[in-house]
Amino acid sequence: MRGQSPELPRRPCTGPAVWRGRDLSASPAWALHLSPARLDELDAALRTVRAGGTPLLKVTADHFPLPTLAGELRNAADELENGRGFVLVRGIPVERYSEEAAAVLLWGVGQHLGIPVSQDATGHMLGHLRDAPDAPAALSPRTEAADALALLCLRAAGSRGRTTLASSAAVHNAVLARRPGLLDGLSRTHFLDRRGEQPPGGLPWQAVPLAHRDGERLSLRYDRGRLESAQRYPDVPRLSPAERELFDLMDETASSPELRLDLDLAPGDLLLLNNHAILHARTPREDGPEPEEPEHPCHLLQLWLTPHQPRSLPPEFWGDEHSGTGGRGGVAPRDVITPHPPTKGKPHVRPLRTPGTIRPVPR
Repeated sequence: MRGQSPELPRRPCTGPAVWRGRDLSASPAWALHLSPARLDELDAALRTVRAGGTPLLKVTADHFPLPTLAGELRNAADELENGRGFVLVRGIPVERYSEEAAAVLLWGVGQHLGIPVSQDATGHMLGHLRDAPDAPAALSPRTEAADALALLCLRAAGSRGRTTLASSAAVHNAVLARRPGLLDGLSRTHFLDRRGEQPPGGLPWQAVPLAHRDGERLSLRYDRGRLESAQRYPDVPRLSPAERELFDLMDETASSPELRLDLDLAPGDLLLLNNHAILHARTPREDGPEPEEPEHPCHLLQLWLTPHQPRSLPPEFWGDEHSGTGGRGGVAPRDVITPHPPTKGKPHVRPLRTPGTIRPVPR
């Protein structure tokens, strides 16, 4: 049965979280370029972790000291929560680090921003996003199942398409202007497919409202793919024509040239965004002949985070997910151990927990 959260007030959202990509594309104010001194701090923090031999998942902000960069990261966290909802940190020299060192760097920086939460039912806290031959050509506007997202680009996307961002509040305002009667659909209970990652004995879907508004602050969680795939379960209520119209309009406005901001992520870019305030997507691949499989495909590292000072949200916004790490959201890990089969003639392959060699690169 459908539930109903308090209806969203039918008035436009205001404040810095309401922006248009067309306006931001001409301004570099949302980009943070790291100075050589800040890069030296990252190098020093990595050396500290390596010297201490601390396992990756045990690394805290104290293990990864950033004497002055920590202040800039606090400002970035405030921008995510109270400003535009995203920051693009540029200039991290990922070419000087091994993959393991880059993972520790992202984890260490993440500790200054919030609490990592699990990204799947096996409890993975740090994800590797790589293009696969059967990967979709485009990804529709959506949010992830956590408060905040951090993406560190190790290898660029090439022809795979651009990352796009859109203000959730601006999308709300566009729907309000064109079809105000549809907004009530956001506060109804909707059903998201868990795609096989429910806890043992749990339901294969999650029942949640899609939006919450506290004054001028709008919080949105939206994933059209999971909403549609949950329709395969007979016990999930059918989406109404009005709800599909709402989702179509949200997809259209979030993807429009006026509202969306296109980003070409380059190696060393760290994209930080608030999932409640930002819808992210990927554009289709560039026109032209199908490119050959690249020798080194696109590779990004991903963290899901609960900020150290998260916004207040009603309990039903997260459904029944509990991270078990002190954070919120994410995917609840199953209480099982997934064994790694032994490789013939070799010991088990285990993920490296500390950074590899840090090679100095002249700047």
